Amino acid sequence: MDIKNCAVIVSGGASGMGAATARALSKAGAKVALLDMNYDACEKVAKEINGVAIACDVSDAKSVEDAVHHAQSVNGITRVCVNCAGIVHSKRMVGKTGPLPLSDFEHVIKVNLIGTFNLMRIAAAAMISAEPVGTSGERGIIINTASVAAYEGQIGQTAYSASKGGVVGMTLPAARELAQFGIRVVTIAPGLVDTPMFDKLPEEARQALADSVPFPKRLARPDEYAKLALHIVDNQMLNGVVIRLDGALRLPPK
Repeated sequence: MDIKNCAVIVSGGASGMGAATARALSKAGAKVALLDMNYDACEKVAKEINGVAIACDVSDAKSVEDAVHHAQSVNGITRVCVNCAGIVHSKRMVGKTGPLPLSDFEHVIKVNLIGTFNLMRIAAAAMISAEPVGTSGERGIIINTASVAAYEGQIGQTAYSASKGGVVGMTLPAARELAQFGIRVVTIAPGLVDTPMFDKLPEEARQALADSVPFPKRLARPDEYAKLALHIVDNQMLNGVVIRLDGALRLPPK
């Protein structure tokens, strides 16, 4: 799909991979709406790229419905949706104080998995109403974000791995369901990405993480996720697949 002048929604657009993707899409000529719980940071990125910032909780049905409606009132019918919103979680299922509170597990699933599906369903419904473009009749593309933890979850990542594994599991059936409308679904599973969650780590810990990547021996950059997202938009034969972006990393047990 030609991204120029396309209406795009990026969740988690205030920082990290979401912000990098929003910048890349805008530079390519897209009209970008950024969704995030952190409205102030989201607005800062939006002003930088001449986009629109929208406060949104992806786990809440009405919040997403309102956000997509707002985005479309400004930019037109959504053609591309990139799901980057999510939270990290690392707590053992049974710790020193007893079993993990069920509410902790539910929260991670609600944000990472249900939140992804929530925006997917609203964005897909919007895309169906768009006019098909090109010889193949494409209407839109949904890009979701999983994690290599969906495959090699570490100790303490039960909730996080389950949430990202669910995103992986939705990819093919969603692509099959939406194929009749000319809508593609692709998931990116990043490895270790240099996002704000690594900012508080000591340099020694950061270097140890970088050294664990076979090649290149470094953390991935958010702009590398963005480059892959742009390629997915451009390459119509990428559909119903999960692409690892990890430098051949395979996570150890801990």
